Amino acid sequence: MSSHRSLTPLLEADPDLGEGLSAADYEAASRAVAVHARTLDVGQWAPLEEEWPNAPLLGLLVLEGVVTRDIVFAGRTTTELLGTGDILRPWEDDVQFDPLPFGVAWHIHEPTRVAILDGRVVLASARWPVLAGALSRRHVRRARSLAFQLAIAQLPRVDDRLLVLLWALAERWGRVSPQGVRLPLALPHRTLATLVGARRPSVTTALSGLARDGLVERTEDGWLLHGDPAEVFPDRLHATARARPAAEALGL
Repeated sequence: MSSHRSLTPLLEADPDLGEGLSAADYEAASRAVAVHARTLDVGQWAPLEEEWPNAPLLGLLVLEGVVTRDIVFAGRTTTELLGTGDILRPWEDDVQFDPLPFGVAWHIHEPTRVAILDGRVVLASARWPVLAGALSRRHVRRARSLAFQLAIAQLPRVDDRLLVLLWALAERWGRVSPQGVRLPLALPHRTLATLVGARRPSVTTALSGLARDGLVERTEDGWLLHGDPAEVFPDRLHATARARPAAEALGL
């Protein structure tokens, strides 16, 4: 399902990895570190069936595109959204709890280009430790994103979960325009539901409500977000927090 292999300078493909290098070291590393890149086609992805030109000892670096990783557990699906700058190790075995097994599925949502972080990158990280630090930060960023996604899922209202999620995604993928913040991620309602821990029908209803409130607008390539989150969120989230104890006292 993958195609279009090529060799590309790593720091040309992802300049942020060289942040902190001196000008001379950046130039030297740019010349010395080249990686194989491959484009993954849209659809379900079976990474264990891939044959890589070099062993991806450190993993796969997403250079562009959108990937989701679904975990199906106890009849429910949880999704992780991945994109440019994320590092994947999809061949690693997930820790299984025998009485409650789960499945993992990967999906490519748009043509996605990945760089193979092979032995040359390992050697380069030893020569330029800044590279090792940059790669480590990518793992930390992914872990923190998952932790924040878990926090979003704790919000009692599905519409609040979706609004926070869309603005969080806009921090990474969004573009400011005169009409609002454009989020070019045309994710289906089913995927949005598994990102926030809700059912698809609930997500469809919640998005309709947010649209009526003038907070989100569906576009051809994703979403258009309106308003200032610094003004919108305090009223919505604090009102929910105040109302919840009263509802609990009434057994609601």
